[in-house]
Amino acid sequence: MKENGLSVLENKISLLRSIVKELHSGRDIEELKAEFGDVLKDIQPWEIPFIEQQLVREGISVFDIVKLCDLHVELFRESLTRNVDLSSLPSNHPLNDFINENMELIRDAEKLDLYLRSIDSTTSDDKLRELIRRIYETARSTYGIKKHFMREQLLVFPYIECRGISAVPRVLWTKQDQLLNKIKKFTSQIESLGEAPDKDDLASLREQGSELVKAMMDMVFRENNILYPTLRVLLSDGEWKAIRESSDEIGFYKIKPTQGWGEDVKPIYPYEIKNDLSKEQLEKLPSVIRNQIGKVDKSPLIRDNDLSLQEGYLNLEEINAIFRTLPVDITFIDADNKLRFFSKAGERVFPRSRTVLGRLVDLCHPPRSVDIVNRIIEEFKAGRRNVAEFWINMRGRLIYIRYFPVRDDDGKYLGTLEVVQDVTNIKKLEGEKRLLDW
Repeated sequence: MKENGLSVLENKISLLRSIVKELHSGRDIEELKAEFGDVLKDIQPWEIPFIEQQLVREGISVFDIVKLCDLHVELFRESLTRNVDLSSLPSNHPLNDFINENMELIRDAEKLDLYLRSIDSTTSDDKLRELIRRIYETARSTYGIKKHFMREQLLVFPYIECRGISAVPRVLWTKQDQLLNKIKKFTSQIESLGEAPDKDDLASLREQGSELVKAMMDMVFRENNILYPTLRVLLSDGEWKAIRESSDEIGFYKIKPTQGWGEDVKPIYPYEIKNDLSKEQLEKLPSVIRNQIGKVDKSPLIRDNDLSLQEGYLNLEEINAIFRTLPVDITFIDADNKLRFFSKAGERVFPRSRTVLGRLVDLCHPPRSVDIVNRIIEEFKAGRRNVAEFWINMRGRLIYIRYFPVRDDDGKYLGTLEVVQDVTNIKKLEGEKRLLDW
């Protein structure tokens, strides 16, 4: 089929060649989207690798062609999220953070794929070394997607699990772990390459890299077509508010997170959700989700004798048991320098008995140590220090002693916490232990 003397594909190659030159000259991606967007959308995803390879054969630098990935991903954003109902979704909604991170992963996967496919056509040793360096840096940077996965695993999955949907999160979590392992293995493979890798080395690099790219694209597909449509149907504004409030602590993948959404919305946590799925929600869920809804645990989180703590709910029996179980000795001195609490976990490093409760801290230490104790507390009360630490050898054991100021949310001094730990065996640890040996 001919069109003005050129095949349709040749016209597309010519168009992308022109765009590469525009990008090389410094043209803004947004300008190019506006100018060529409608035409570029006619290019099918499967045609992109062929066209890019042809441009490489024509002598255009792969490092210039890779700039097309940014434009390509922007143009195909709509098709990549077509199964997520984004209508009425504000641009600063937290779901857009997840979608935008996936766009970044696709962009990196496309760059990595282009670099890998350019290995065979790179003849110069210097250019090959530069190409491998780019492959390594791009692949290594994608390990940052772990932050994206952690926000899903810790913040998002509980909201669908509490509705009886647990199989899909487990599968996704497994796939996410597998992808991170692929990234680590691939970057380790590059690190082990010599200065002059042979053909077998390069062939193996291409093969493993291609598998990694496929795994990245598969993950984006699963999230965009299964997870996010599910979240769009199920999660209320309050649930998204709770997710957003906890997201900054974990971090994001190569994006600036959205701001200003839901300022007047009250956060809702998974244990507060008691409603069953409505018929309308069930009908809107992806079929793979709808067919795997299991039994919902409806037992209440908060019991009659629970105390409401800042980060959860415990009764007195559990609190006492936790302090007895901690592998450290804890002593608390209040704001008036009175010893108010100590933990009793097996054999304490320094003995304590209930006779010391209410005793002033300077009377709990030998006279030679009182000046040091008072200095620590004065510094803590003044807000000038946040830790004091010592370590000593005692009866052949290494003892680590730390003091921390305890403050309320406004920074008011409440007391000092002493934490004592026998770290003799910890100091001997080497390497890793990932498997249970009992």
